[in-house]
Amino acid sequence: MAGGRTVTLKERVSTLTAASEADRAWRFWLTLPIYPYRKRRTVRTEVTPDTIWTFDQVQGILYVVVPIRMTVVRLTGGGLLVYAPVAPTGECLELVNELVAIHGDVKYIILPTISGLEHKVFVGPFAQKFPQAQVWVTPDQWSFPVNLPLSWLGLPSNRTQILPADSRQTPFGDEFDYAILDTINLGPGQFAEVAFFHRRSRTLLVTDTIISISIEPPQILQLEPYPLLFHARDRSSDLLTDTLPHRIKGWQRICLFALYFQPSVLEIRNWGAALRESFTAADRSQQSYFGLYPFQWQSGWEQRFAGLRKDGRLLVAPILQTLILNRAPKQTIDWVDRVAQWDFQQIIPCHFDAPITATPQQFRAAFTFLELHSLPDTDLPAADFHLLRQIEQQLERWRIIFPAKEKI
Repeated sequence: MAGGRTVTLKERVSTLTAASEADRAWRFWLTLPIYPYRKRRTVRTEVTPDTIWTFDQVQGILYVVVPIRMTVVRLTGGGLLVYAPVAPTGECLELVNELVAIHGDVKYIILPTISGLEHKVFVGPFAQKFPQAQVWVTPDQWSFPVNLPLSWLGLPSNRTQILPADSRQTPFGDEFDYAILDTINLGPGQFAEVAFFHRRSRTLLVTDTIISISIEPPQILQLEPYPLLFHARDRSSDLLTDTLPHRIKGWQRICLFALYFQPSVLEIRNWGAALRESFTAADRSQQSYFGLYPFQWQSGWEQRFAGLRKDGRLLVAPILQTLILNRAPKQTIDWVDRVAQWDFQQIIPCHFDAPITATPQQFRAAFTFLELHSLPDTDLPAADFHLLRQIEQQLERWRIIFPAKEKI
C-alpha cells in the first residue's frame, strides 16, 4: 500500500546512472561484511515532487536481502536534510549531488538510531563527503565490544551534536518535529530511535520500529535478482529460472525468513542430507554456496506470507516485538502516543516498502501488542515466533538481555 506519487518502473530505472563497477564500489565493506559486500547499487525515487527523495540500497545475509533506505528532504530555505545515510558510493553521491546542484548543499545529516550498525557505519564516511554539513545523532550512542568516542567511529568531532529533547532547539526545528524513543536498556546493549515529522509534506520518517511489506520485490532487489531466485527454489536441483513469478516467490519467502528467522513453515534440513544433495545441485558455483540448500518450505507458506503482509498493513517486526520493545512497553507506548499526535499522511521507514500511506491512528494500532487489553494477532501465529522465543529465553538465561516487562 505504497502512497505518494505513483512511480513507474521506467521512472525508477531512469534514476540510475550508467555507473561503472567502480562507481558502485564500497571499499569499507569489511566494517560490516554482509551482502552485497564490495558493491552496492543505489536507486533514487522521488516520493514528493521537488521535496522528498529516497535512496535505496540492499543488505542481507545468506541472500536474505532487504532494502536499506536513506531519505533526503529539501529545506524551504535551501539545502537538504539527510535522514539515515546509506553507503556513499560514487553512484550514490552522484545521485545526491544532482539534488545539491538544484536545491543547495547537504546541511544536516541525521543518525536516528543508537543500535543499528547498518545505519551507523555509513554516517562518518557520508559526512566526510559533505564537509559543510552538521551531523546530529541520537543520544546515548554506544559501540560494542568497547564503547568508543564518536570521533573514533568516524563521525567528525567538530560538527557532530547530540539531538536535544526539544526539536525547537535545532536549526531545522522550524520545519521538523521529532520524538526520541527513550533509550531501552537491553542489558549489554541499548536501543533507541528518533522519528522525524516533516510538517510541510506531512511525512513521518522512522528507522526500524515500523514496516510495511510489498507483495512484489522492491525495485532495488530486482536490479540483481539472484537472491530472489536462490530462495525461490524448492530443492537444490531446481534451476534458477528468472521469471517474475519466481522473483515474487523468492521475495515472499525472504520476508518470512527475515522477520521470523525460521517460521513454522520452514524446515532446516539435516546438513548431512543437504551436503549429499549438493553434489546433484543444478548450480554448484561459489555464488550458490557450492550447491548447499538446506531450506525446505512446507505447504501453506503462501498463507503465512499473506498474514504477515495483510494488505500492506503497518507492522512492528517480530524481532522487535519479541526481543526489544517488550523490554520497555510503557516508554515505547509513551513515544508512540507522542508520534501519533502529528498529522502525518505517509510514512517512510528505512526498510521494506516506502512510502506507506497511513494515518496516526494506524500507526498507534500497530503497537497494541504491548497492551494488556489487546487481542492476539491471529495473522501472526504463535508457532512462527517459536525460534524467536527460544532465542529470547536463551539470552535471558545467559543474562545477555533483561527479562521482558509486563504489558501496560
